[in-house]
Amino acid sequence: MISLLERAYNPDVLDCLANLSNDEVFTPPKVANQVLDMLPEELWSDPDVKILDPFTKSGVFLREAAKRFIRGLEDVIPDLQERVDHVMHEQLFGIGITELTSLLARRSLYCSKYPNGRFSVSMFDGEEGNIRFRSIQHTWKGDKCIFCGASKEQYNREVDLEQHAYEFIHTKFPERIFNMKFDVIIGNPPYQLSDGGNNASASPIYQLFVEQAKKLNPRYLTMIIPSRYFAGGKGLDSFRDEMLNDRHITQMVDFINAKDCFPQNSVGGGVNYFLWERDRESDCKITTVLGTSRVTATRPLNEFPVFVRHNQAVAIIHRVKEVCSRTLSELVSSRNPFGYPTSYRGNEQPQSENDLRLHSSKGISFVGADTITKGDQFLGKWKVMLSRIIYEHACEPDKEGMMRVLSKIEVLGPSEVCTDSYLVFGPFDSEDEANNLSKYLKTKFVRFLIAQTLSSINLSKDKF
Repeated sequence: MISLLERAYNPDVLDCLANLSNDEVFTPPKVANQVLDMLPEELWSDPDVKILDPFTKSGVFLREAAKRFIRGLEDVIPDLQERVDHVMHEQLFGIGITELTSLLARRSLYCSKYPNGRFSVSMFDGEEGNIRFRSIQHTWKGDKCIFCGASKEQYNREVDLEQHAYEFIHTKFPERIFNMKFDVIIGNPPYQLSDGGNNASASPIYQLFVEQAKKLNPRYLTMIIPSRYFAGGKGLDSFRDEMLNDRHITQMVDFINAKDCFPQNSVGGGVNYFLWERDRESDCKITTVLGTSRVTATRPLNEFPVFVRHNQAVAIIHRVKEVCSRTLSELVSSRNPFGYPTSYRGNEQPQSENDLRLHSSKGISFVGADTITKGDQFLGKWKVMLSRIIYEHACEPDKEGMMRVLSKIEVLGPSEVCTDSYLVFGPFDSEDEANNLSKYLKTKFVRFLIAQTLSSINLSKDKF
């Protein structure tokens, strides 16, 4: 028997959608409203405000904005149908990332995938309404798209196949798409594209949507994006510098574990949403979210050389800096300390008494000293080897908010080297010095400080 409570349960359909992938994520209505809450309340009673979602999937941002406008404009436009028509025709606009998502977004906003049909809450002349989709082709220069960097080998497809050439970022003139000024640009863009590299390698593209949106110079810009850019790398260094030094970013909510924002998805390094205000500059109100914990502090995004994600850690770091001016980065190598790629393997047995022991992810092998291409300062010295990949490969804390930061730590002797799977600390003249550093790296204090810098699975010199 079905209980009355079960019979009355009426979930929001947009809470029930399966995500397209970890890179094209549907936004839950609850999260969409949290993002909209960052915008000034007075926007919703202004009939001249125009909002654009330039990469709409489910249409949730436009639908929830419509609800707010319909309530907020009641005194300005008393007639309900006239008010709905004004909101739908003059205030809300979207660009679908695929033909399917454009239909879904129209269904969410107009209650009909065809806004010129009899079921639409507001009648349009055409089938698109204000939510458009165009099948765009990549523009190739050599083997890459000049707009998004997509691999020609991967995406030079038949025209009837999905191109992943998103209209908003495949133009030099985004203002011509709708030929109007927008007060608010909002949404949750696609995160990355496969770049044809090894092991399902992918390149980030979300930064392109942020940069393109800024070109339109809206009054407010708010997006949900991966937090991986905090660490830079993979083409994100300039974007990181631009974002962390942009004092127009006045609010940010940072989810250390992406599942606290998107329960069905793992996004390595977490996600965040931010508010960029054209006409205001200030320190940023940063809210750190981890499980049920939400800690808020107002501080500069560029306060430290790397972005410190946990607000609780800021005071501790200040105290450390008061008593210590040196850092572990003085001792740690750059990536690939001896010039051996991760896949390199030596001989199973030494070929001469001068061979070196090579540590790789597959164990021990032996190489001649003449095969080393860098890191001569470590030869004949003691050092400490550390896995370059953090312990948690998804970069996600557990249910208690705990995360095992460092993986393999091992002291290497004078005749030992390693592949690019590891970093090394040193050089040290004695084994005792190396053992002392090894013990220090295993302390909670060190791991806590390193954890503040992590938004990807890779450790590098700048993290120390």
